[in-house]
Amino acid sequence: MPNPTGFMLYRREDVPYRPVPERVKGFFEFDIPLAEGSLRKQAERCMDCGTPYCHSIGCPVKNRIPEWNDLVYRGKWKEAAENLHSTCNFPEFTGRICPAPCEPACTLAINDDPVTIKHIEYQIAERAFAEGWVVPIPPKKKTGKKIAIVGSGPAGLAAAQQLVRAGHDVTVFEKADRIGGLLRYGIPAFKLEPKVIDRRLKQMIAEGVDFQMGVHVGHDISARYLRNQFDAVLLAIGCEEHRDLNGPGREGADNVHFAMPYLIQQNKVVHGDVIPEGERVTAKDKAVVVIGGGDTGSDCVGTAIRQGAREVHQFQYHAQPGETIPPETPWPKWPHILRTSTSHEEGCDRHWGVLTKELLREGTTVKALRAIEVTWDYSGGKRHMTELPGTEFTLEVDLVLLAIGFAHVIQPGLVGDLGLQLTKRGNIQIDKRYMTSEQCVFSAGDAQMGAKLVVNAIDDGRMAAEAIHQWLTGGSQ
Repeated sequence: MPNPTGFMLYRREDVPYRPVPERVKGFFEFDIPLAEGSLRKQAERCMDCGTPYCHSIGCPVKNRIPEWNDLVYRGKWKEAAENLHSTCNFPEFTGRICPAPCEPACTLAINDDPVTIKHIEYQIAERAFAEGWVVPIPPKKKTGKKIAIVGSGPAGLAAAQQLVRAGHDVTVFEKADRIGGLLRYGIPAFKLEPKVIDRRLKQMIAEGVDFQMGVHVGHDISARYLRNQFDAVLLAIGCEEHRDLNGPGREGADNVHFAMPYLIQQNKVVHGDVIPEGERVTAKDKAVVVIGGGDTGSDCVGTAIRQGAREVHQFQYHAQPGETIPPETPWPKWPHILRTSTSHEEGCDRHWGVLTKELLREGTTVKALRAIEVTWDYSGGKRHMTELPGTEFTLEVDLVLLAIGFAHVIQPGLVGDLGLQLTKRGNIQIDKRYMTSEQCVFSAGDAQMGAKLVVNAIDDGRMAAEAIHQWLTGGSQ
């Protein structure tokens, strides 16, 4: 185990960032990795708990965190990389964009700062690529079974890699022009650069995964075709039905946009695509309001700042959380506390407990928002919102971005053509085998879970791959 007294010898050292004036000039990652000596001291803080909640509760893919902390502490980087890859297909993604629920679940977090688990994971993954340890792992024998995966986000990619390594012929269909789904287009390049995705795809192609881009299943090819040509079909199509803003002035407004198309367009620009002038949505020299306080809203804030917004506001209708852990989210749960992202630090006016009431327009263009402050009552196990009289205000705006989440999977098209049974929330219903209501059709990721974290999607893709393999072969691994 790491040094039994390491957590008493060293304090947590957070990852530094490039200065704000420098990093907002472009869409590039800006973390400054800790030096190896410092990182090994951080790993030394791990207590090697008898019951590691970072692993069992905090990490959806069940990374064996104390084990690879010990290996990093001892300088056994290759063994650490092998350990990490045994539970997570893409630690270079999660080490960058995961909110790290493992860290508040760290035993040290009871009364101290937790281990820097996320950054240690990131450095293990980067070391593995730099040293050439990430190589194709082709199957030892082929099964002769053909599997179609629809969607190339984190769930689809994780399932594809697991299944191709098990000896199946795997074809991934992606409606976009590039592989990666949410990873490629939904996450800004300043958090996950495209080259990080591309190098992992090279490994998967060498392992035998067949990627088909620009194929919209349900439109370009039919659901019937998939069922006739493949032994199993996995739907990893995400949860893309946007939640919209209800209220006067919304319908037909030409400067109100959903967050995801806005982020996708900017990522296309990063890739070198040319967006026609009339279709380009940019925050340059504009007053921007982002409605929604989650991670996607934060991504919109950072993107708008880099595009040259004059000012950026973010509306969140929940009350501002405190800085101390409340009783309702005790350790090792994910604590409901105030979090400030790097994008917020770059220049954003955050408005808490605010409800948008109306979009004030001139013609089809929104010129201002009318909003009101609200208060919340959480007693009795239910949430109740009350508007506060006399707190109404208006805010002039040039661009409104809606980051208020997703309702459910898109139902017309492929899901409807297959006649799949849906959950009460409108997502794809699956059984314990990850199979939908249709024989040989499976589903994984946000399409059946609803919108969740990338790490949850990776875990779900791995579990679905295991279920498909067992169903096709009767095997267990």
